[in-house]
Amino acid sequence: MIISVASGKGGTGKTTIATNLALSLDEPLVFLDCDVEEPNAHLFLQTDLGSPEVATTPVPQVDESKCTLCGKCGEICQFKAIIVIGETVLPFEELCHSCGGCMEVCPEKAISEKARELGVIEEGRRNGIRFVHGRLRIGEAMAPPLIKKVRAKAPVDGLTIIDAPPGTSCPVIAAMKGADFILLVTEPTPFGLHDLELAVGAVRVLGIPCGLIINRSDLGDRKVYDYAKKEDIPILMEIPFERRIAEAYSRGIPVVEAFPDWKERFVQLYRDIEDAAARKGVSA
Repeated sequence: MIISVASGKGGTGKTTIATNLALSLDEPLVFLDCDVEEPNAHLFLQTDLGSPEVATTPVPQVDESKCTLCGKCGEICQFKAIIVIGETVLPFEELCHSCGGCMEVCPEKAISEKARELGVIEEGRRNGIRFVHGRLRIGEAMAPPLIKKVRAKAPVDGLTIIDAPPGTSCPVIAAMKGADFILLVTEPTPFGLHDLELAVGAVRVLGIPCGLIINRSDLGDRKVYDYAKKEDIPILMEIPFERRIAEAYSRGIPVVEAFPDWKERFVQLYRDIEDAAARKGVSA
């Protein structure tokens, strides 16, 4: 089963939930940190990372000696990543989605592919947890291609936990798509509710069952609870705003290690996810 931990906004506690859930389970699993713009799950899992693997994506390069400037490459590209201007063909590598369409339609076979660096992928282990994360190259505009390469490291069988990026844009969709269950983490504030509504909309479009975790649950108001009830979204866990939890987090200590009584709560969370997924016809 693939569990993706997501949220509509940053700072709600996605990484806290994902890492503590992984550390609570006494079974082998794969943890994928797909927040490639600012990965930090390794700091809490305390994994020993191996040598970085450079991740690349294919982009077009044009042999101008063969090109007849027919423009068919630009016509097929929906992202305007290659165009013909005057007597020149201009590829825009940062816009390319690596579909290979321009290469296929070129009648002169003047277009081939070269590798463009996206960032790096690093792997590590801690006990029964196999850890993988990506780090986007500084200046890289698109995160989804690297997220997809990180997700390709997951095995076909077994449990996979994904720490998704914040928000509801393309990187989040890349981290949630194909998951069996989405854990949405929010907080009982106006901003938390607003962005939760956007996240639920994205999950509903993908057709994936979801459950809600309310962090800092004793702050704010009850509007998040009313929304969950109206939308029939189960609240699977509430985490109060406690100084001792915040202090442990600030030192990089997982909650389940600082306060062992929380381990059973996260184990129960996993059981509840299994039950919720089973009701939706997903096998754990």
